[in-house]
Amino acid sequence: MPRRVGKGSLLSLAVRPDGEEALSHQVYAAFRQAILDGRLGAGDRLPASRVMAADLGVSRNTALAAIDQLVSEGYLETRRGSGCYVAQDLPDARPVPVAPKRATQPAPVKLSRRGQGLVATPPSVSPPTESERPAPWFPCFLPGMPDCSDFPFALWTRLLARAWRQPRSELVLGGDPAGHRDLRQAVAEYLRHARGVMCEPEQVLILSGIRQAVDLTCRLLLDPGDAVWLENPCYPGLRAAIAAAAAKLVHVPVDQEGLAVDRALALAPKARLACVAPSHQFPLGAVLSLQRRLQLLAWAREAGAWILEDDYDSEFRYEGRPLATLQSLDDERVIYVGSLSKVMFPSLSSTGFKRLSLRLSSTSPMLCPFLRMR
Repeated sequence: MPRRVGKGSLLSLAVRPDGEEALSHQVYAAFRQAILDGRLGAGDRLPASRVMAADLGVSRNTALAAIDQLVSEGYLETRRGSGCYVAQDLPDARPVPVAPKRATQPAPVKLSRRGQGLVATPPSVSPPTESERPAPWFPCFLPGMPDCSDFPFALWTRLLARAWRQPRSELVLGGDPAGHRDLRQAVAEYLRHARGVMCEPEQVLILSGIRQAVDLTCRLLLDPGDAVWLENPCYPGLRAAIAAAAAKLVHVPVDQEGLAVDRALALAPKARLACVAPSHQFPLGAVLSLQRRLQLLAWAREAGAWILEDDYDSEFRYEGRPLATLQSLDDERVIYVGSLSKVMFPSLSSTGFKRLSLRLSSTSPMLCPFLRMR
């Protein structure tokens, strides 16, 4: 089916009412050059003459005169009952565009310390592209890709339609930088009942992902060069976000009981932040033992440090209830980051369903537990 020419194609046509040439010749020359340059391709359909005249700011007779000239020269062809199209066989050969030559090699950009750390950090593993995927492609054994075949999309569509039929002004215009109030209320109730997290809606922040949650944490709590404990191995996106904050990465080994706290104390006892996934370590799957949880919390209280708890897939259990969170044991020193992308679908990350939980001090209000999708 031939492509239709949008208004964007006509905006590039130069027509000057105060020019020396007649308007009909200006329109003719502009269309002819657009065809030769390839901006209008063979088979493209032109708008109706009334629409074309309105877009170019000329009379319809002027537009018709230019079209007639182009048709007579073979640049355009008319089809009864269908409209006017760019000819398939053009009379003139189109010039081959020549790429501009770069005179000199641009000087390298001098990055900040944070920028250098970000560039030096290996990128996160991404799903295969369309050309790399076998056909048919199923996300089996691929981290961060849940099975969406049973998701109730019909119900989801009805709920979206109901919410957007007559949305309230705060839903459309936003306003609260922490996120939509009703969403934060729902997140707080879910966290209290499902994860035992101690929080109120006022403590909930809606963010765009774990990287933004970590970036916010680093901005508020870390200075460049501060040591941060990281599980080794860990989620690459977490490591990249902390490296971008110019923090000192301290890679702590993981065994069958999770993060080796004794080893971390030997490597960097004065670390400012510890990043752990206590319920399900990524990617090894270890569960942080109760003894190490208490040891980690004791270190944070004594050192005045913080713990970032990555609770990315706690909803999935083969048997029994999900494990208790670190934040439920101590809501003073734990920054809680969770996710709904695994129980819904990953593309919701672009809608802003995220959560983070943080208490800066015993006297300041909690900034909060909240929802995050990777």
